[in-house]
Amino acid sequence: MKKLITGRFSTLFGVLGLYVLLSTIIRIVLLFWSVKDLDLDFINILRAFFTGFLFDVTMGSLFLALYAFYLLILPKRWIGSLFDKCFTYFYLTLIFIIIYFSLLAEIPFWDEFGVRFNFIAVDYLIYTYEVVENINQSYPLPVIGVVLVGLIIATFVLFKRSNIFRNTFSEKSPFRIRFTYAVPVLAIAVILGLLMKNKQADFSNNLVVNELGKNGAFSFVTAFKSNELDYETFYPKLPEKDAYSIVKSDLLQQNQKYTTTRYDDISRITTGNQEQRPNIILIAIESFSADFLTEFGNKDHLTPNYDQLSNESIFFTNLYATGTRTVRGMEALTLSVPPTPGNSIVRRPNNQNLFSVSTIVKSKNYQPYFIYGGDGYFDNMNTFFGGQGFDIVDRDRGNPLSDDIKTQRFAIPDNEVKFENAWGICDEDLYKQSIKYADKSAKANKPFFQFVMTTSNHKPYTFPSGKINLPQGDRNAAVKYTDYALGKFIADAKTKAWFKNTVFVIVADHCASSAGKWEINIDRHHIPAIIYNLPQPPQRIDRLTSQIDLMPTLFGYLGWSYETSLYGKDINQMKAGDERAFIGNYRTLGMLKGNIFTQIDDRKRLKQFNVSGNEKQTLSEIKTKNEKLASQTISYYQTASVRFKNGKMRVK
Repeated sequence: MKKLITGRFSTLFGVLGLYVLLSTIIRIVLLFWSVKDLDLDFINILRAFFTGFLFDVTMGSLFLALYAFYLLILPKRWIGSLFDKCFTYFYLTLIFIIIYFSLLAEIPFWDEFGVRFNFIAVDYLIYTYEVVENINQSYPLPVIGVVLVGLIIATFVLFKRSNIFRNTFSEKSPFRIRFTYAVPVLAIAVILGLLMKNKQADFSNNLVVNELGKNGAFSFVTAFKSNELDYETFYPKLPEKDAYSIVKSDLLQQNQKYTTTRYDDISRITTGNQEQRPNIILIAIESFSADFLTEFGNKDHLTPNYDQLSNESIFFTNLYATGTRTVRGMEALTLSVPPTPGNSIVRRPNNQNLFSVSTIVKSKNYQPYFIYGGDGYFDNMNTFFGGQGFDIVDRDRGNPLSDDIKTQRFAIPDNEVKFENAWGICDEDLYKQSIKYADKSAKANKPFFQFVMTTSNHKPYTFPSGKINLPQGDRNAAVKYTDYALGKFIADAKTKAWFKNTVFVIVADHCASSAGKWEINIDRHHIPAIIYNLPQPPQRIDRLTSQIDLMPTLFGYLGWSYETSLYGKDINQMKAGDERAFIGNYRTLGMLKGNIFTQIDDRKRLKQFNVSGNEKQTLSEIKTKNEKLASQTISYYQTASVRFKNGKMRVK
């Protein structure tokens, strides 16, 4: 054992020990950081730390596997040579950059999302412009760089003073001795690398405990390999005909009938009356949680304009977002589909020409626009929206559209931008683009449908100065500016001739934060939505509503007759007790119905919870399952996933 710290392999085991120690310290920091959401079960916490230790050893061994192999095969006569020292110092520098950067990055990532690295972190590698600019504008990069370099230098100094390097370069061990040290390290790297799965940390109902038992770097690699999850492989299933039978029975409204008798065809004819065809502007507000509103208890008066508009609108007070990311909100609002596992359909390949809200509005002779203040290349937005027939208005930083996209793209010129940050132009400038293209459509006497995606309520929370009385860089300030820009937009729109014949749907894409105690924190999906400027009295809808139901409900108010293959339903056509909301993350999927939340995951587990409390909802697991709700949950997610995979979501 003495040779571990005094022999040829002293540097390798020194780095491995340091990595495990630092990872444990990070785990302790995260534990105390999220103690309010932690189940204080000593056995579970102990198990999380033991599981985390195994992940740390696995990842540390993988980091050092190449170096172990190098130490094994380097000829004895070269030990301690200039080449040996240069290779060792170079390799260790790379490893320390990766180790320290990943460990430091875990802290802001946990602060933002309440979990270890996941598929969001993988996405950050792809969309470098937005991510690098966001980091640059949100954090003191020079300080971070200095800290990173300082940690690496300090580690080299520590190793030198501890004689670790001297031992590594002075002991000329024969191959036989080196073999006895290198092979166990390589074996651990290979065996644990194959055996350890992130799922092994998911042993409790408490999200914090599960995430503590993981390793950030290992979680990143796992997310990279499983960015899309095949439902039929990983999730509980029903016989296909049974699944479709349950879904078709549940989807059918009183004013609908199915177009065919095929068991797997969910196409329905919807019959409306007194059809109206106003212009439609759908505004998806970035990270706009319900609890920012006065209506839901906020005392900071951040949203006076939205509060006022809600009193003049159809106001959905009990509506839930399907996910935790913008692409999930886009998916729900355009495809009206439950959140299938893995990545949002917005980000998947082969997502063009799907039956969507665009299909319906185009059948009514509307021209759909997607208006975004950044470059719609981010998160595959342009490919998705263009593939559904939307004309695109974005900043166009030089990322070309696919040749398969046949719609038009209009770049937002620099002279029409007064303020811009990493994610895009400020909301005021974005709304001016909405008015510009509304004017264009009105002049051409063409009804328009706009999907407007805001970005100001996103870190780094910067916006034009002099607009509100709160400082830059603060979440509440960004919310207040977002509300200010919305109020100004409505005031400007009122000066236009097309305003009287325009309906505004204003909804959040998702909440500001999803972190909490549970795998899915239901209260962290509660979002506001309003339908403004309908020619009817204001109304509150307090019934449970899913984000996927918003657009079908609008079409109901407009009295539209149309064919649909959407999973969303008109809330006003639902019978009492049929209300449900679909909520998920990239691995765990759920359906809230009444006070029961049914949850399925990629380990083929099904759990049910009683939901109690209003503002801060508490879950308690049900031991005796409600089989009807279990079957409904499975059937919705199973059929939605399979329909996308086999192309049945495509327009016929």
